Amino acid sequence: MATKSKILVIGGTGYIGQRIVAASARAGHPTFTLVRSTADQSPARAKLLNDFQAAGVALLPGDLHDHESLVRAIKQVDVVFSTVGFLQLKDQLKIIDAIKDAGQHIKRFFPSEYGNDVDRVNVVEPGKLVFEIKAQIRRATESAGIPYTYVSSNLCAGHFLTTLAQPGATGPPKDKVVVTLGDGNTKAIFLDEEDIGAYTIRAVDDPRTLNKILFMRPVANILTHNELVSLWEKKFGKTFERVYLSEEEVLKQIQEGPPQLSTMLGIFYSVFINGDETNFDIDPLSGVEATKLYPDVKYTTADEYLNRLL
Repeated sequence: MATKSKILVIGGTGYIGQRIVAASARAGHPTFTLVRSTADQSPARAKLLNDFQAAGVALLPGDLHDHESLVRAIKQVDVVFSTVGFLQLKDQLKIIDAIKDAGQHIKRFFPSEYGNDVDRVNVVEPGKLVFEIKAQIRRATESAGIPYTYVSSNLCAGHFLTTLAQPGATGPPKDKVVVTLGDGNTKAIFLDEEDIGAYTIRAVDDPRTLNKILFMRPVANILTHNELVSLWEKKFGKTFERVYLSEEEVLKQIQEGPPQLSTMLGIFYSVFINGDETNFDIDPLSGVEATKLYPDVKYTTADEYLNRLL
């Protein structure tokens, strides 16, 4: 059996990062994560780092803004993951520089994406800038000649299924109006975060994913907003009044709303009005689909996920 690649996760304590770290350790990869400091940390972060170590994960001291520590960490591994948050997306240029300075041994770089394919989205401002930066990181990776895999995992269930894709909501509807965008008949794709980790780690040593986009399109999780609402209604035992926001109304709210809500609405506009997750076929020259590559991975369906919310 081939030796499994050694993996470094930068941003390993973040929302997606901790899933990548856990999936890597479970799969038997020697796993490392960059840690700025273990001092003055919150109880939750301390527990997470303890859990990492209990699973065999090595904590490497370092900082995204400390070039020498980045190079030192990268020299110890074969594959580098970035799972940094959107405020640090542009700082990934520092990771690319460190990979170049560490030598030619890195077999794969996974930049922080974990959403829509950044070269296919039509997001309006202010969210547009986030995808432009992600595209910039892609081009910098390619220009540097670094082997890569880009991950397009579409909508995270924890952000979208838990609210039934209602902008600004904090939970699923129980006695309030369900808000849908457009006509509610555009398909979107939802992924449990644990499944994102599992599929992504399977791609690490797979030559079929080298210099490709790994799309995640589990068939049972490709749903329109109307279908999602109907699924919830059936489980909840209640029919909700559906209020449909037109494209013009959504754009008006994006322009006039606070930045965080405007950014989220921009993603909703891209997904539920433009159909940016499902309005194209995967080009086999540039992309592969995870559930077809790894049919043995049992993913959580949207139906199963919604059961957790009852």
